[in-house]
Amino acid sequence: MTTETIKDLLRELYGHVPGELLSGIEALMQTTADSNPSETMSTNSLWSEQDVVLISYADQIRSDDACPLETLRSFLIENELDDQIRCVHLLPFFPYTSDDGFSVVDYLEVDQDSGNWDEIARIGESFDLMFDLVLNHCSQSHAWFRRYLNGDPDYESFFIDQDPSMDLSAVTRPRSLPLLTPFESSTGEKHIWTTFSADQVDLNYANPHVMLRMLETLVEYGRRGARIIRLDAIAYLWKIVGTSCIHLPQTHAAVRLMRAVLDQAVPGTLVLTETNVPHVENIRYFGSGDNEAHMVYQFSLPPLLLDAIHSGDTSALQQWLKTLSPPSSTTTFFNFTASHDGIGVRPLEGLVAPERVRALAEVVRNAGGRVNTRRNADGTDAPYELNITYLDAVADRRSVSPAEHSRRFLATQAIMLAMQGVPAVYFHSLVGTPNDEEGVRQSGQNRSINRHKYRRDELEGALADVDSLQRRVFDGYRRLLNVRKTLVAFHPNASQTVLELPVDGLLGFLRKSASGETVAVIANLSDQPKTIDASVIGYTAAFDVLAEETLRTLGEIALRPFQVRWIVDPNHAPRIAGRIA
Repeated sequence: MTTETIKDLLRELYGHVPGELLSGIEALMQTTADSNPSETMSTNSLWSEQDVVLISYADQIRSDDACPLETLRSFLIENELDDQIRCVHLLPFFPYTSDDGFSVVDYLEVDQDSGNWDEIARIGESFDLMFDLVLNHCSQSHAWFRRYLNGDPDYESFFIDQDPSMDLSAVTRPRSLPLLTPFESSTGEKHIWTTFSADQVDLNYANPHVMLRMLETLVEYGRRGARIIRLDAIAYLWKIVGTSCIHLPQTHAAVRLMRAVLDQAVPGTLVLTETNVPHVENIRYFGSGDNEAHMVYQFSLPPLLLDAIHSGDTSALQQWLKTLSPPSSTTTFFNFTASHDGIGVRPLEGLVAPERVRALAEVVRNAGGRVNTRRNADGTDAPYELNITYLDAVADRRSVSPAEHSRRFLATQAIMLAMQGVPAVYFHSLVGTPNDEEGVRQSGQNRSINRHKYRRDELEGALADVDSLQRRVFDGYRRLLNVRKTLVAFHPNASQTVLELPVDGLLGFLRKSASGETVAVIANLSDQPKTIDASVIGYTAAFDVLAEETLRTLGEIALRPFQVRWIVDPNHAPRIAGRIA
């Protein structure tokens, strides 16, 4: 990356080259160049079939004899999850005031209630690390905002003071909350831009000083060991009154600038953009394939899987799978079904009919979930996300046995784990956490339903009963992960071809590695037994590595309700042939 390229990006953002910002960027790059003069990353080393990311809060598990970060580490190690999971995504672990960490008070300190940087480094001894850069906004208690309100000239225009009489109706809103929040300052009342909540004040990237401070933070995260950095809510970064203020060209230029600086300052660090929007808008953050995100979330996957399992119609999921194609070998998808946020429904736009979305929302409400809304330009509210654990979203535990409930859930996870990309598993999916009704009642926030924090003895008690739903999910998930890591065809760069199967609950696709190893993923998401014509997979011999069953390659292959098969050809997978022998 040359200085001229950086200058071009700065001109695209600011119309000129801000001297202090350019000098700051050059200093960031020079510091690293002195210490890592020739480090580069090859395509092959970006990721592998061993890559599975666990999404967890830093204070996910508490105990009496250790801080939460150490308690989390010891739980993972003692359950041998370091053999199944390569990377731990620690959700924001900084001091905060709301939204379970996403209202950051200090970007460079670890919340003392969770632990410290040494404990994060200790997790990093057994796992790769993924951090969040919560860059659209900070807490109203952040020192930058307090100094801004107090009139400190060094923080002038760090935030956006907007005349409330201006027409802001074109602004895309992810919430049904006021866009502007009044604050008293040393010069009178200011109406500050707050995209997500009154406690989360938006940073003003039109001020080059803000950009430099956040670039310094980004690089520091890389130097603290983050292999992957998630750019939180990046789509809303740049604001221009009169526009939608989402996905603006300047926002994409800012991503390119961050990627360029990171590539030079901490080579090999992966950029993941978080944009809970319709699929076609989401994948634009790949840029040209080598200049924006290395990975983008598959936000359409969670609701499409739910739609398929409840409707019995896999056509929308099948058609969407056919469209997936990362633009280069240095980009891939970040596959998941659940996270700390709800299940977004905007990513269904253009993929599923509105009545199917409404039906899905009704299923979630009937299973004890909630529905968060967003404000439309005409002042009406529309569903934005479904708030429920993914486990409770796939079946109603009041009417479905634990055995069938776990089969339904693990079927969705087996599909997600097999898809092209890097899979990410939310902690509560791994351990089968039910809806946290008490958490919602205590916080008043719908998202708390899927953000339960455990005491270690509580978690171990929930997993102790081998016949319980939680234990069935935990055991089943670990087995999926154990099998997955042995399959080279699940490398993120391995090709993916969708099979033409009936869409009455069936789904199938082929994964093929560069070395020729192939896995046929065949799923039945219905409550009825199904069969497929064995010839569609094209094997001369077939072995299901999940059921550990040799299959006929002539005639039909049977699938039980909610069964997923990972079928290999032993003739092209020597390790599997050895297991059969």
